[in-house]
Amino acid sequence: MKLPQYVYKKPRIEMIPLIDMIFLVLVFFIYGMLSMAIHRGVPVVLPISSTTQMDRKTILTVTVKSDGSLYVDKEPVLYENLTEKLKAKAMENPDPDVLLFAENTLPYQNLFSVLDRIRMAGLQKISLQAKAEIRP
Repeated sequence: MKLPQYVYKKPRIEMIPLIDMIFLVLVFFIYGMLSMAIHRGVPVVLPISSTTQMDRKTILTVTVKSDGSLYVDKEPVLYENLTEKLKAKAMENPDPDVLLFAENTLPYQNLFSVLDRIRMAGLQKISLQAKAEIRP
């Protein structure tokens, strides 16, 4: 009786699943880094907007709280000194963008007073920030 001879195959590493796993890890780290956006503002309750977008290349942040306190990149600033502080920051980075974070209970006139001070500093790229509306 003749016994069948088995051919022993040498094990090998499949490349396709390995490449899939590497891309999965790469996507995970890219998504993780994008979600760690630098936010240099003071936490405030923002108004809600359905068309809001976050600008990722912003250099300066101005935060206005409803009690009237002002912050430039988390540093408290007096209202009278806001223009000078922004001019000094603009000298460090020419033509900066400004993110304006204002609480939703801030009076409209106070918001425009701060906007006027920002424009007096020579900054024209101003973006009002809002929280994205959550739709069910």
